[in-house]
Amino acid sequence: MDIIFRDSGLTAVNKPAGIPVHGSRKLEDRPLTLLAMVRKLEGKPVHAIHRLDRPVSGVNLFTTDRDLLVSMSRQFEQRLVRKTYLAVVRGWPEQEGVISHPLLPPRDERKAGSPSRKAVTRFERLATVETPFPVAPYSTSRYSLLALYPETGRRHQLRMHMKHISHHLIGDTSYGRGEHNRLFREQFKCHRLLLHSWSLEFHHPSTGHPLTVRAPLDESFNRVIQTFSWEKAIELP
Repeated sequence: MDIIFRDSGLTAVNKPAGIPVHGSRKLEDRPLTLLAMVRKLEGKPVHAIHRLDRPVSGVNLFTTDRDLLVSMSRQFEQRLVRKTYLAVVRGWPEQEGVISHPLLPPRDERKAGSPSRKAVTRFERLATVETPFPVAPYSTSRYSLLALYPETGRRHQLRMHMKHISHHLIGDTSYGRGEHNRLFREQFKCHRLLLHSWSLEFHHPSTGHPLTVRAPLDESFNRVIQTFSWEKAIELP
């Protein structure tokens, strides 16, 4: 477990891809959770302030203080937390843009008559590459490194929004494109969703001081960055 920030009130962990934050009855294998790992570290009850999806890596915040939980939850609800994700997608999107597209809840949460909910994501294209590997009907394949800034916090928002504009996230087995996922597994030995919570910017709930917490990329994601010579496109933590 990679602790990237810790004080008397907050603990920020660089969540590995594939590790769930919470347990779930839907997960038959009942894997070890990040919450249980942090609880063991702290030696007392711990609250997850927010949650990343199981295949997503990056900054995840925890606290042992219920008052801090309420304060931080309020910052998230009022959209006072600036969230930055790094993502690799198929194709070359515009240099920057805003996706404002209402979303239904994911299928496992959806009920008959569930309304669509407002969802907004800004994006910035950081780098591009064209590889010699064909993906039908094209003789080559194109990919981009994006910075994603979700302004709302819907579950699976980034994955569904990138699908909506036909720039699917690489490694996304729910909303992505299998032929591109397969190419990354075979050619680049990458078996994960290429979506990483790179940084959170907020005001510390105890001191009120601005705080930025960043999470380094893991080996698999970093290997893709190096393969495509994208190191200068981002300021790596």
